[in-house]
Amino acid sequence: MASEEELFANIDALLEEEPQLPPPAERARLREAAGITQARLAQALKSTVQTVKNYENGRSEPKSPRLEAYQRLLKGWAAKYPAHGAPALVAPAAAPTPKMPETFTGPAASEPEASAVAPVQTPATPAAPERPARPATSRRLAAKKATAPAADPRFPHGPLAVLDGDGSAYGVNGLVLDCPATTVVELVEWTLRQSGLGAPKLNRYGKDSDPLIVLTAAAAVKLGLPERLEGHEQRRSLRLPEDHPVVKQVAKAKWQLTQRGFGPWARIYRKAQGRDRQCVQLAILSWDALDERSWPGVSEMEPADIARVLGVYAQRVITPRGSTAVSGLELMTALRPPTKPERDEETGNWTSGHNPGSLGTEPMDPAPPEATPEHPVVVQSGWSGGFLNEEAYQWVRSVDSLSDEECMLPFAVGLDLNTAFLAAAARLVVGLSAPDHFHAPKFNPKIPGSWLVDLSHIELDPRLPSPFTPDGSRPTGPAWYQTHTVAYAQELGYNVHPIEAYLRRETGAYLDPWHDRLKNAYVDTLADLGVTKDLDDRAFLAAMEQHKQVDPALAAVLAAIKATVKGGVGKLRERPQGKHYKEGERWPALQRPTWRPDIRAAVISKARVNMHRKLNNMAKMTGLFPLAVLSDCVVYPSPGASPLDFLPYAASGKPQPGGFRLGPTPGLAKLEGVQEMLWAIDLMEKGLNPARHIKGGDAVLDEGE
Repeated sequence: MASEEELFANIDALLEEEPQLPPPAERARLREAAGITQARLAQALKSTVQTVKNYENGRSEPKSPRLEAYQRLLKGWAAKYPAHGAPALVAPAAAPTPKMPETFTGPAASEPEASAVAPVQTPATPAAPERPARPATSRRLAAKKATAPAADPRFPHGPLAVLDGDGSAYGVNGLVLDCPATTVVELVEWTLRQSGLGAPKLNRYGKDSDPLIVLTAAAAVKLGLPERLEGHEQRRSLRLPEDHPVVKQVAKAKWQLTQRGFGPWARIYRKAQGRDRQCVQLAILSWDALDERSWPGVSEMEPADIARVLGVYAQRVITPRGSTAVSGLELMTALRPPTKPERDEETGNWTSGHNPGSLGTEPMDPAPPEATPEHPVVVQSGWSGGFLNEEAYQWVRSVDSLSDEECMLPFAVGLDLNTAFLAAAARLVVGLSAPDHFHAPKFNPKIPGSWLVDLSHIELDPRLPSPFTPDGSRPTGPAWYQTHTVAYAQELGYNVHPIEAYLRRETGAYLDPWHDRLKNAYVDTLADLGVTKDLDDRAFLAAMEQHKQVDPALAAVLAAIKATVKGGVGKLRERPQGKHYKEGERWPALQRPTWRPDIRAAVISKARVNMHRKLNNMAKMTGLFPLAVLSDCVVYPSPGASPLDFLPYAASGKPQPGGFRLGPTPGLAKLEGVQEMLWAIDLMEKGLNPARHIKGGDAVLDEGE
């Protein structure tokens, strides 16, 4: 039996440990109960409002002596404003059957195999775990904001979990569950029946997100999977062979894999029974499920931190369903479901009807000039009339056009437009119906489509790229252009006379909800990293210089959001993959209603026109001309090493409208990089693009193709 001295020594050791603060959500509750604002608390703690926000959402913890002061304050508030009873632990329960009109889901339209991945109700009585489960309310890394909606009772443990080799399943907000599964089949059944994982639909006519289980290398091996996929093809295209024991186990248990097979992102399901859905998605980290370019550093993080990164992305964007490009495309369908329930007037039964504003459930062939050369509509018709060439800028100014004054400037400064494609998607009207062919039509800037028109007569300043071609060269004759490109020629004061056109009668702002959700995700994540809308330009540049160091996990979320935008736009015209493809054959992507190269062309055309408009306005306001443009990055000669040295400002100090402006929202600019002017001239003389390398590395801007 322990002696009194030993017991007191143990107690003294506990007293000497660091003060323990209540959970982040409780800190916010206590402050609000006391009627104190975050600004007033920050003043009392000699800190900043952002720091107080970080304390209350779990992103950082105070250090001494602020820690002791904060703890004393919270203890005092806790005595005055006790919580109304401790929250009870809720066991994950089966999802209640929703009412038909609100939850009806028509055929899935995101990929050819997804229609078989139909909804399933989990059994109401969960099987008993093989060992005691950890409490579902362990440490919370990031409490939800007070304004966040309440968690869906059907999915009490969030959208996903990261499973480690010891059976720990790390969820969002610091949750840790115990997963007893030792096989993939057991894991799927545990996920659906006991985990409480999943996410509610993003649209009333949509469908809930399937739970995602991310496997570490140790977890994959424990479940009988190879640690790595070996092969000579691109790793993302590798799959387990059909005779692999795990694939056989899945089939024997009457589960199915989608046409993608068992690869880095595997979807395991059973066919629908009515409105019930039974599907789990797996992502295997050691099989490169999280591409380093889209999720920088995430695969090397600890499981709890991976869960935090993916959880924030799931909350703000969508539960990941594959690459960020796949997720970007799936988000479009999730926000604009193809069908909605309609009551049959004769029978009174609910049926599946078209959801206005969506792309519908059936794939749609493009007009020949909107297609790619290998597309069946081109090969089978023998089309030889040319194609749309609406791509992002890749332009370098001629060295001969540089003035002595420009060459004498010391710096080349690169500006990058925040998510330029996302900004272009705002209020973008696109075609929703099949294209109709017209001869010698009168141009109408409000009708989305493709126009054959000669813009070669338009003469613009050679120190600027042409707005009509990706390489900035002047057109040499008639060519196909998207509506925004032709409309910009009119805006510049030139007459246009289309020769023919493919236009769509039914139109709508299909991408608006996609734009709004991704914009909010981008702005909110930047704000969490200390880059807020209220900063002046100098403070904005300083915050952007440090934002990746503030929180590497949230910096990875930001990178994934940007990749989702570019990748989603690129997926609208996914080309055939694999060396065995033959020209003229249909490839899998063509089975999607979201294979819409005309919508991709509209986004890129508008983004390129937006860029040229700013370049043109800058020349008028400042007399400055760019050295190079690459997609959403432009390089200017500058007398100083900061954008503040050449951007136009009014006498009041406010940025001049029409040119490039600094700021954290889509379409505004940030500093991409600074180099010496001689460095830029040297690259230009070699025919290389300074905008590609201004950041200081050899990274290539990826358009998501």
